[in-house]
Amino acid sequence: MAQSTRQDHNPIVALIDEGYRGKAWHGTTLKGSLRGLTAREAAWRPAARRHCIAEIAAHCAYWKYTVVRRFRGDKRGSFPLKGSNWFRLPEPFDEPVWCEIRALLDAQHALLLQVAAEVRPAEWHVAPAGSKVSNLKLLHGIALHDVYHTGQVQTIKALMREARR
Repeated sequence: MAQSTRQDHNPIVALIDEGYRGKAWHGTTLKGSLRGLTAREAAWRPAARRHCIAEIAAHCAYWKYTVVRRFRGDKRGSFPLKGSNWFRLPEPFDEPVWCEIRALLDAQHALLLQVAAEVRPAEWHVAPAGSKVSNLKLLHGIALHDVYHTGQVQTIKALMREARR
């Protein structure tokens, strides 16, 4: 399966990809914010009942899957992790599990780029089945979702560094 890139000259695909990987004018991307983290760091919580970085990564993968599912008309329940939206980390949470979550996020991003590239400009203002918003808003929203959660990841990393002092 060929992966779309920013060079496709599709502004929607470029927007989605800019928030996830590569260099972005706004700073680090979601993938960049996860780079180099160990499983222990990814599972660190800034406080009780707060999400950790690994949960945020799984959550972002889930919402990419959800957008793809809406465009394709797929049935619910085919996401590789059990549940929806926010997922409990498996015990033990170790390096292989953390690697699987990052691979899942990458795979869902690749599928999202493929689906986004198939949406023609004439379809941008149409709402897909099961959605209350247009294709364009849905695609913009998923791009912004990555940027929003990147900020959370960066904040958690800063809190983690402070806690180590």
